[in-house]
Parts: sequence; C-alpha cells; structure tokens
Amino acid sequence: MQVLVIQNINLTGYVILLPYILAVLILPFETNKLIVLFVSFFLGVCVDYFYDSSGLHAAACTIMGFSRFYVLKYIAPRDGYDMGVRPTIEDMGLEWFLRYAGTLVFIHHFFLFYLEIFRFSEFFSTFFRVVLSSIGTLILIYLIQFLFFSNKRRA
Repeated sequence: MQVLVIQNINLTGYVILLPYILAVLILPFETNKLIVLFVSFFLGVCVDYFYDSSGLHAAACTIMGFSRFYVLKYIAPRDGYDMGVRPTIEDMGLEWFLRYAGTLVFIHHFFLFYLEIFRFSEFFSTFFRVVLSSIGTLILIYLIQFLFFSNKRRA
C-alpha cells in the first residue's frame, strides 16, 4: 500500500504520509527486541528500495524500533501489559495509542527528515515538516486501524 498508493499522494511537499511504520507499531508486546530491530530494518530497506532513498528509511525505522522498547516501558500501565493484548487502539484505547504511536511516529519522522536534509540551516522548516507529516501519518494510521482492525466492535 505504501509503495503503490501512498507514495503517489502529494500534499504540498510538507506532509509526507508513511503508514508503513504501523507494521512495527502493532507488533505484540512480547516480541523480542532483536526481532523488532530486524523487522524494522527489513521494512525500512524495502521502502528504501522503492523510494530510492539510500538507507534513510532503514535508519529511521531501526531507530524507531529501538525506541519502541523504551516508549512501551515509559507508558506501561501500573500492572504491566496483559498477555495476548496488542498495542492497538482497540485493545489499549485511543489515549494510550496516541501517546505510544505519536511518540514513535515523531521519532521516526524526526530522524528521517533530518537525515534527509542533513544540515541545520533549514531547522525550523524541517521541524514544521516533521510535525505536519507526523500528524498526517497518525491520522492515516488511525483510519487504517479503524477500517481494518476493528473486528471486535462489529461482531
């Protein structure tokens, strides 16, 4: 979907939608850290291949996968995570998911766009682009979860 559809959506150049990171976000809580890093890196390499971006997505996605453990630890419920529960809106609630996904999407986009520009002379315009793209990606991730992962509510 990222390569075939989303890549062709042009929103003024400031909003770049990257919902492929949802695959890392919804990995189960019990997933081993090394597997998360491998999945993140492999996913980023696949996107780099189609975007011709020379490892930018792989680096940003791997940093996001590395940060996932610490973000999950920081926002963990008092009793910890239940077995079999996934980090989705449906299982954890909208507020929790926005804190979790918002932090990781911002980390991903921050590293991706600053690695891409690789200079501080355009710091604020790049930061504006990071914020707008993070908001756009979060909205798209919410819509994808609403459309494809809400089986319990409909049943």
